[in-house]
Amino acid sequence: MNVFASPGPEHAPRGPANPPGPLDEALFAGTVMAQAVRAARDLVACAETHPDLFSAKPIDTTTYHAVACANAFGSPDLEAGDLRIANRTALWIFGLDWLVDHKAAAREEIEDLNRRCLAVADGGEPVPGDGLTAFLAEIRDEVAASPAFPALRADWRTELDRLLDAGVREWDWKAAAAAGDTTALPTLNDYLDNADNFGSAWVNVSHWIVRADPATLAHVAPLRTISHEVQKALRLLNDLATYERDVAWGDLNAQMLGVGRAEAAARIGQIIEGCRDLLEPLREDCPEATAYLERQIGYSTAFYGVSDYWGAL
Repeated sequence: MNVFASPGPEHAPRGPANPPGPLDEALFAGTVMAQAVRAARDLVACAETHPDLFSAKPIDTTTYHAVACANAFGSPDLEAGDLRIANRTALWIFGLDWLVDHKAAAREEIEDLNRRCLAVADGGEPVPGDGLTAFLAEIRDEVAASPAFPALRADWRTELDRLLDAGVREWDWKAAAAAGDTTALPTLNDYLDNADNFGSAWVNVSHWIVRADPATLAHVAPLRTISHEVQKALRLLNDLATYERDVAWGDLNAQMLGVGRAEAAARIGQIIEGCRDLLEPLREDCPEATAYLERQIGYSTAFYGVSDYWGAL
């Protein structure tokens, strides 16, 4: 299976008898890109507000635009304002990743960082001068302003906790690898079970809370389950695209665990087919969220076949 190939005809959207022409396609692309540009400006403003968090060279202007494009094309019917929390949570994760993967010198630093973040998630004040907790407090307040938040607060907190905890677990694996202890490295299944460090499940539940779409809210439990499976596919797609960079940066990648590209590609295909099976019963009753999750897979498959979100060190 070539995971970077275009979807086969059996997976192609069912369009009208007369497909859109070049003008229609350009109108659609231009509309979505306009929303992405507006969203990117908001992300640049966020980065300027928290320079200590986003001053790392690899988090550059291209990163902001790539995040904005991913969410705009993932929800092409929504405007930039509707996608603001998805964009901001995704950007926050870039800052978190940089601190955990490249700035922390000891496990205790990550544990302390996690405690600070969870305290803010639970309503505490951000640490003075700490862009990570300050930006998280802004995100928390926006999510909490939604009428859907009281019912889904525990879900939001759980997904954030999973994201933070996964970072600690990966730190342990990387430390073992650096020490030459291959017996402590995870199996592929263990590695994928830790895909919460990718963060998309937390982004998704944050987006769903702020959107407050009744059909989505009525099906949050199965959607979260599918979101975790989608996250596994995105983790592997990212790993296929970034192996050389991960080796150079000292990051962990599935291909460092004895998993070949063919095996990773086959596993991605299995996960995607499983996601389709899980999504099928929800399509009629929950069209917005099911399309949102499926577009995440399609967009990421194409995007990671060509590019990546991070800039150069």
